[in-house]
Amino acid sequence: MIAPVIETDRLLLRPLRLGDWEAYAAAWADPELTRYIGGEPRDRATSWSKFLMAAGLWPILGFGYWTFEERATGAFVGNGGLASFERGVSALEGHVEAGWAFVPAAWEKGYATEAMAAVLAWADANLPAPEIRAIIDHGNSASHRVATKCGFQQIMPAVPEMGEVGLWRRERVCQ
Repeated sequence: MIAPVIETDRLLLRPLRLGDWEAYAAAWADPELTRYIGGEPRDRATSWSKFLMAAGLWPILGFGYWTFEERATGAFVGNGGLASFERGVSALEGHVEAGWAFVPAAWEKGYATEAMAAVLAWADANLPAPEIRAIIDHGNSASHRVATKCGFQQIMPAVPEMGEVGLWRRERVCQ
């Protein structure tokens, strides 16, 4: 299975493709983007592994990550979606995990909420998961707002295995 294409008012959510690689690598090398996601910019080798892992979620799990593309320009603005990363975090075991990241040029435009609302609507219609979880760094107030707008509630202020991140959950919305 590959990621379905989802159109929103301003974004195209589509499968990752090799043509996204350079924009993806540049995004994840940016300290602003990684400030609350791992805390350190990624080198190209790490980004390549993560890029391939994201693309490989779909055929293995039947859900995964999308490229987020601005419809008006075709620009890569981020990536994210749904995953199971086997992080060794007990609070995530057996749960689908939501995640998103946007290039700084796309911040404060409402793109994250728009994209994740579409991802979650797809999940509600296609996955039997009773809930979806997310981990969000305490300092990432923008992602806290996105999560809240998308129906997530914080259920743990700290995830012991992960440091300064809280655990959020969103119950499935029946279609």
